[in-house]
Amino acid sequence: MSLDSPLAARLGLSQLRGATLAEVDAAAALQHRVDRKYLVPLDRARRLVAHLADSHHVLDLGTGRRTTNYLSTYFDTPELGAWRGHVQQRRRRWKVRTRLYAEDGLCRVEVKTKDGRGATVKHALRVPAAEYGELSGSAAEFTESMLEQAGVPVAVEELSAAVEVRYVRAALADLRHGSRVTLDSTLSCRRDDRTAALDPGYVLVETKGGARPAPADRLLLGMGVRPVSLSKYVIGQSLLTPGLPDNDVRRLARAHFTTEAHSAPLPAPLPERIPAA
Repeated sequence: MSLDSPLAARLGLSQLRGATLAEVDAAAALQHRVDRKYLVPLDRARRLVAHLADSHHVLDLGTGRRTTNYLSTYFDTPELGAWRGHVQQRRRRWKVRTRLYAEDGLCRVEVKTKDGRGATVKHALRVPAAEYGELSGSAAEFTESMLEQAGVPVAVEELSAAVEVRYVRAALADLRHGSRVTLDSTLSCRRDDRTAALDPGYVLVETKGGARPAPADRLLLGMGVRPVSLSKYVIGQSLLTPGLPDNDVRRLARAHFTTEAHSAPLPAPLPERIPAA
């Protein structure tokens, strides 16, 4: 019996061969990589998946599940140092987040930085699911160490939860060449009593590989889709925090995201837990 989300059917993921998480991590963990992002209409995202079916596997988490609900809480300084670093296109940008893989009850704290050549470097530590949305104990020590190692002059005591991002993700991997493609749908950003949601007719596609464009990048360019400089956290902060200066990210987001204010606090139920295979 399939327990998958509607995204799997909309993208035609059943036509791809499945791969386990261990197989994907062994071939394409990519903690040091170049990321390229695209906002892709759903019909073209489905065409992309069809074209990649011969060379890519889809991450299969058992029981027919080929997508995962992600919840990510991003942390920033009072001066929004992480947000400003991205908006100002600084070479040594950074992000800190806790991420919950909802169906599996798995949680990690992740620190992402840019090296001097513009490549993304990601370090992660697994923490108890009950600590999602927090930076304390081992998560705080890990974050402090990774930021110091990357030369980021930010102390963990300066960081507090800023924006939560939720979405459903499918992950594809070229096990032979070590590149990955992720496709995110039903993307929403939340801050206090406001949300910003991606147009449901679009999918956020990210390619993760080396300096040279991967087959997915070439296919998207052939479909007339160009890469965009886009961060889920930066979009959420830009659209939901009053008084921030206008910027390219906000102008792009306004074309594809809608914002909404709520009179009561947003509910925070997790999706129904599905045991991991």
